Amino acid sequence: MVTLQLRQLDVPPGQRLLLHDVSWAEFEAVLEELGEHRGTRVAYNNGLLELMAPLPEHESDKEIISDLLKALLEELDIEFLTLGSTTFKNSEMLKGIEPDQCFYIQHEIAVRGKKRLDLTIDPPPDLALEVDITSRTHPETYAALGVPELWRRAGHTIRIYQLQAGKYVEVDHSPTFLGWPLQAEIPKYVTQSQVEGRNRAMRAFRQWVSGELDL
Repeated sequence: MVTLQLRQLDVPPGQRLLLHDVSWAEFEAVLEELGEHRGTRVAYNNGLLELMAPLPEHESDKEIISDLLKALLEELDIEFLTLGSTTFKNSEMLKGIEPDQCFYIQHEIAVRGKKRLDLTIDPPPDLALEVDITSRTHPETYAALGVPELWRRAGHTIRIYQLQAGKYVEVDHSPTFLGWPLQAEIPKYVTQSQVEGRNRAMRAFRQWVSGELDL
């Protein structure tokens, strides 16, 4: 039996490493050794552990989409909490995931001020965002954890899924932002940020939101 240290493993950007037959205790130990301030993302599903290192374009898309959603929630005066790539795990289900970004919106007050979350007693995020440059999304894990809404950015397209009867169904509008054509609009401002810069794109997006609210 060969034993390797985590420091011996080097996952290049855009690549992933799969480890089989990893116990829950070993998964917890891996998380502790990796620490919170790292570039890799992890996912765990009943003994299968995945380590993935995102590409720079993955991170830039994640940040601008997250900022646009934050701006929308601010303009709508809706309280929210973002927890980035926090590790969400449920020891009873043997599942764990780190989204690219996540939002507590409907359940924000239930987790407000909490320093630690335990999905065996706390609600999951209301919305999770994944940028699929490296095809990393694990919808079955999000569904098992009970995340009501999942966004996937693939290429220049945003797809929105709603959890229905334990499975994700693609929908035309976000159930959190009913009536807002976000699948069509957000990619426009992502592109604008890449051409004209983030600040100009954010100002333009806020102006669009204000204009829609005035209708």
